[in-house]
Amino acid sequence: MTRLTDSKGRPRIVITGMGAVTPLGNTVADSWESVLIGRSGIGPITKFDSEPFACRIAGEVRGFEAKDYMPFKEARRMSFASQLAVAAFQMAMDDSGLGEHVPNSERAGVVIGTGMGGFEKADENMLAFRRGGVNKVSPFAMTSSLANMPSHHVSVMAQTHGPITTVVSACATGTQAVGEASEMIRRGVADIVITGGVEGLVHEGAMAGFSAMRALSTAYNDTPEKASRPFDKTRDGFLLSEGAGILIIESLEHALNRGAHIYAEVLGHASSSDAYHVAAQDPESAGAVRAMRWAVEDAGLKPHDVSYVNAHGTSTPMNDESETRAAKILFGEEAYNIPMSSTKSMMGHAMGGSGAIEAIFCAKAIENQVLPPTWNYEVPDPVCDLDYVTEGPRETEVNVTLSNSFGLGGQNACLVLGKWIAEGYD
Repeated sequence: MTRLTDSKGRPRIVITGMGAVTPLGNTVADSWESVLIGRSGIGPITKFDSEPFACRIAGEVRGFEAKDYMPFKEARRMSFASQLAVAAFQMAMDDSGLGEHVPNSERAGVVIGTGMGGFEKADENMLAFRRGGVNKVSPFAMTSSLANMPSHHVSVMAQTHGPITTVVSACATGTQAVGEASEMIRRGVADIVITGGVEGLVHEGAMAGFSAMRALSTAYNDTPEKASRPFDKTRDGFLLSEGAGILIIESLEHALNRGAHIYAEVLGHASSSDAYHVAAQDPESAGAVRAMRWAVEDAGLKPHDVSYVNAHGTSTPMNDESETRAAKILFGEEAYNIPMSSTKSMMGHAMGGSGAIEAIFCAKAIENQVLPPTWNYEVPDPVCDLDYVTEGPRETEVNVTLSNSFGLGGQNACLVLGKWIAEGYD
C-alpha cells in the first residue's frame, strides 16, 4: 500500500524531472556520464585573459547556445545565470512530462538559488557608465543583475502563480533551495515546485577576489584535469566553475495522480550556521555536524541508514579535513564504512549551482545504484582517511544519500534523498 505521508505525517515529496547545464555536459545524461568515466570539465579559461592570475583554469560551460532555449532578444536581457537556469528548467520540464507550463498554476512554486546572480551584468554596466555616462547604461542593468531573476524568468515561462523565492547562501545555496522548496509542499501551499541552483561566475572579478583569498588551485595550470583533488594530500585549492541544476519536485500524491516517473524521494533537509568566521570553517566542524545530523533527523532516519555521502569536497586543505572530521563525529566508527565522494573532482565548484547539481547526481546514484567516484585522489592524507570511492564508479546498494554543502559566511545545508518505495520509511 502506498503511503502519501511520511513518518511525521507530512506530505511525501518526490523528484520527477531534472535538467542540468554544467562544465561536464549540457544535459543531465552527459554530466552524469562525465562524472562516472572521469571526463573532466576543468580547462584553460577562455572567457577573459587569465594571464594576470596564478590560477588560469576553471570549469566553463562550453557549447551552450542560449537561443536554443529562449528568444535571442530575451537572452540578451538576461544574465548568464538566468540563461543557464532557463535552459535547465526547460530540460527538467520535458523530463518530467509536464511540457511547457505547470498544471494548476496557483499550486505551483519556484525556488531557485544563486550566490552572485548577474554579477557580470552589474560589472558590464558600471564599466559602461564610467566610460560614457548614464546614456550608455542598459535599461535592463538592474533587472538583469538581481539575484532573483532566474526564479522570475522560470516562473514566467512555466506560468507559475504560487509562491516564489530565491535562496542566496553562497556555496550552500543549491542544496538549501531544494530544502526550502520542499517546505512549500510540506506546508501545503504548493503541489509542485521548480527548484535548484545556478551560477555564471567564471568572471575576472570573481577570479580576482578568490585569488586574493588564496583559495584557488595554482599548481596544475598545465594539467587542469588533475587540479581538483578532493581529500588528496597534494590538494591546494578549489576550481571556480559554473552551471545550473533544476529539479521538479512534487507531492507524492500529485506525482502519482499524473503518472509521473519518480527518480527519488526528498526525505529531509537542514541548514545551520557556524557563527564563527566569514571564510574559515568552525575548527570543531560543529556547524557541519549540526546540519548533517538535523537533515538525517528531519528525514526520520538514523545516521547508520545513510548509504552514501556526496561531499562538499572542494579540494581545499581546510574544507576536506573539516568535512572528514564532521563525518567521523556524526557517524562514529561507522564513518569508515559509509562511502563519501566528491563530484567536484571533475566539475569544480559552481558555487550557488553546485548543491543542486549534486542533488541530481545523488538522484542518479539512487536510480542507477552506482556511486560516482572521487577522481584525482592519488596521495593519501592521514587526516582524510575515509572511503572516498577512489577506484572509479562503484555498483552497490544505494538507498539513502546525504548531500553536503558548506558556504562562506558559515552557511551549512544538507539534503537527504531516498530510493522511492511505496510503503515509505519508518
